[in-house]
Amino acid sequence: MTEPHETPYPHLLAPLQIGRHTLRNRVIMGSMHTRLEEAPRALERRVAFYAERARGGVALIVTAGYSPNAEGRMGVDTQALDRVEQLTEHAPVTAAVHEHGAKILLQILHAGRYAEHDLLVAPSAVASPINKRTPRCMDEDDIERTIADFALTAELAIQGGYDGVELMGSEGYLLNQFCALRSNQRHDRWGGSLENRCRLALEITRRVRERIGPDLLLAYRISALDLVEGGLTGEEIGCLARGVESAGADLISTGIGWHESPVPTIAYHVPRAAWRLATARLKSAVRIPVVASNRINTPELADEIIARGEAELVSLARSLLADPQFVTKSATGRAQEINTCIACNQACLDYIFSGRSASCLVNPRAGREIEFDATPAINPKRIGVVGAGPAGLAFAIQAAARGHRVVLFEAGRQIGGQLNLARRIPGKTEFLELLRYFRVQLARHAVDVRLGVTATPASLLSEALDHVVVATGSVPRQLNLPRVDPAKIATYSQIILGHTVAGPRVAIIGTGGIGHDVAEFLASADVGAGADVAASADVGASASGGVNANAGANASADSPHDAMALARFFGEWGVDASAQSPGGLQQPQVPASARHIVMFQRSNTRPGARLGVSTGWILRRKLKSRGIAVVTGCEYLRIDQLGLHYKVGGQTQLAEVDTVVVCAGQKPEQDLPAALARSGVAFDVIGGARVASELDATRAISEGMQLAHTL
Repeated sequence: MTEPHETPYPHLLAPLQIGRHTLRNRVIMGSMHTRLEEAPRALERRVAFYAERARGGVALIVTAGYSPNAEGRMGVDTQALDRVEQLTEHAPVTAAVHEHGAKILLQILHAGRYAEHDLLVAPSAVASPINKRTPRCMDEDDIERTIADFALTAELAIQGGYDGVELMGSEGYLLNQFCALRSNQRHDRWGGSLENRCRLALEITRRVRERIGPDLLLAYRISALDLVEGGLTGEEIGCLARGVESAGADLISTGIGWHESPVPTIAYHVPRAAWRLATARLKSAVRIPVVASNRINTPELADEIIARGEAELVSLARSLLADPQFVTKSATGRAQEINTCIACNQACLDYIFSGRSASCLVNPRAGREIEFDATPAINPKRIGVVGAGPAGLAFAIQAAARGHRVVLFEAGRQIGGQLNLARRIPGKTEFLELLRYFRVQLARHAVDVRLGVTATPASLLSEALDHVVVATGSVPRQLNLPRVDPAKIATYSQIILGHTVAGPRVAIIGTGGIGHDVAEFLASADVGAGADVAASADVGASASGGVNANAGANASADSPHDAMALARFFGEWGVDASAQSPGGLQQPQVPASARHIVMFQRSNTRPGARLGVSTGWILRRKLKSRGIAVVTGCEYLRIDQLGLHYKVGGQTQLAEVDTVVVCAGQKPEQDLPAALARSGVAFDVIGGARVASELDATRAISEGMQLAHTL
């Protein structure tokens, strides 16, 4: 790694003394749930996962949360650390991290009323709105035992080779629950006044410090902004932080919001570094170092936060899923090669919530390091790839990186495929980062990219290829109706790309992810501005295909565009940036829809049922707040000059609209595979050309990478 004065990120890469430890830079890999502990070959996976991030240059790693006792576990099968014999599952992890020069903390997390088992406990018998179980109210013995359990887990962590521990007091878990009136309705010495409500957090901090001694690191993860009714004010959070400092903490890490918060905190809808004001306010309250977190995904932004004195360190979690070499690339002048987190949540949080171990849309290798053989190909081939969408790009880059000679054919005039639709949706300009990464990697690995070329079996045969990979994607599915007025109807791609301009009254057929994106696109008063941002980033592309790492994103609070985006976000979601109100909430100011929009679906199921668990609620709430209605159980009859004729419950009805946008799914583009099969050419089909039930970039990129590692 180069010295700080040789890098454009001198603050981010400067060492820092914390307690009796020196960190080699200011980048922390923050704690995140991965479920790797529950996956097959769990220990081997965890060792490979953490070692790769340590090798990539991070200074400090914080593990996923481990409970101090049975009551505190997230679920019946999730991890605790309360017995010495469990250390065999930890020592190899800490040894691997230390081998690569990083330090590692074990996070101690008690789920409290978030626990999904029948032993759950909490400060009061008040259920969380996101958990159907009601917790048992902890008595004095429960509390004293829990304090002792935290201290024991900390001692065991040190025996397992950890450099210290982090106490999880954020995101609505037990310690957070005790501090807030929302969940603490006690009238004893553990409830009532702020001093009493914070007593458990401070007592645990003191007891853990006593148990681990002065030489080990002790971090406390605090909620810098609760974002729930009945939460703490900014002043109260400052008081808690000072108490934690006095109790012996070396470092304060920040979290934002509770899991039950009505405000999104880490999804792509949230502007970059939206919560830096909360971190800066917290930093002014204490003398020990403070860590900024949430929606920080570029070295420029991370360095800026530290340079401005808003925090001493930054916590990157999903950004290190996306690219474990984030720090090394930043330090060696290769920031353009960083595979940037786009905050989609599709393969990290959504996988976790569906019982799978975490991975990453832009980096399917994350969490699966032991499954991918990155060694060079023994017999390099000349491979033709048809289609430069996510699947084709992922395959082409990985295959070329392994030594294959790759020719990439794309009928269009630009790479990206369906990504060029996604990047135009308001809030989804982060997809520009993925396009930038693909462009840079194509150039780096000398992929022969041929744009504006329609590949045919004959042209592919003339190239003397050893193998062909078909990644031609999908095409929108058309409505099969007896009568359709062509002036009234448009596909989702025609609308998003601006080939068709929707009128003031719109019917959207389909309530899946595409339908919701189109509704957001058409409802937003900034639809034109969003398209301009996407277009300008293409104009700024260099001859080698790269764009600035911050193109189209919220990189600096100094930018008027960024300041407006942040103010709009806070207003729409009711965030009190001053944190003077309890929980940091105020009345939302929801912008009106730019058009009258009604969405329709054939089934009677819940609209948007297949949307991502972690982002679907955001989309549904935004559209509902803007007055966008949904009609279910529809039979579509015809589309004429009057609008959309349909039937619900046996009754024929008319939606008087100017434009009908069809978002009724898509079908694979399979003309080429059929022709190749007849010609006898060896080929594989991946991505939407194979399965097109959804526009699934996660599956497409994963399929491309997996195939590249098997040929």
